[in-house]
Amino acid sequence: MTKTAIQLYSLRELDESLLDLLARVGETNFDGVEFAGLGGETPETVAEALDTAGLGVAGAHVPFEELEANPADVVETYRKVGCDHLVVPYLDESHFDTEKTAVETAHQLDDLAERVAEAGAELSYHNHDHEFVEIGDRTAFDAFIAESNLNIELDVGWVVAAGRDPISLLDCLSGRTPLVHLKDTADGTPVELGDGDVDMGACADTARSVGAEWLVYEHDDPNDPEASLLHGAERLTELNKRP
Repeated sequence: MTKTAIQLYSLRELDESLLDLLARVGETNFDGVEFAGLGGETPETVAEALDTAGLGVAGAHVPFEELEANPADVVETYRKVGCDHLVVPYLDESHFDTEKTAVETAHQLDDLAERVAEAGAELSYHNHDHEFVEIGDRTAFDAFIAESNLNIELDVGWVVAAGRDPISLLDCLSGRTPLVHLKDTADGTPVELGDGDVDMGACADTARSVGAEWLVYEHDDPNDPEASLLHGAERLTELNKRP
């Protein structure tokens, strides 16, 4: 069965340590977490906190520059917390502003994915909306995924914000989306699940049907992170139980 997690970036405004956040998430129905750094904690301490909270690890967002500098060290660090899936969370507009740059980015990330795989982990790329800029008769994202074999952590909220259909993209990327971000957006702005323009039920159903291992909740800027955590856990549990 597909599992559920929260991207811990969603809780960054809570004045709590990573260890306290893990304990808090462990009190919800989420099966696991996705890291955005280890908050200055040692991997061993984080692993112990995960075990105490009964949480698994969907993946970890790691900046491209950090991964590129020494992928083996990054893989080893996250291996210690039970994480074998790393995600490049962002590359700026200059990587997708022309056909040439989109193709170069695809090759660059494919090369990095090979180095990460040699060290014992998988790599994905997490989209926003700027990758969908028109560069002729297609978008930069379309050029990128056509040229690359990389897994994609498809963020359905940013897909909708870009004016695209996340269902058709999930189908197109079948087998390449082990992690899917379930984010809701309204007119391009992140909102709580169910308050925006994204058909969350259809996205969750399709994500599972094309092989997603984790449905990951993320809210970039919640008004009340604690309430967002509880609502996200409840809603993802409901979505994941749909027949």
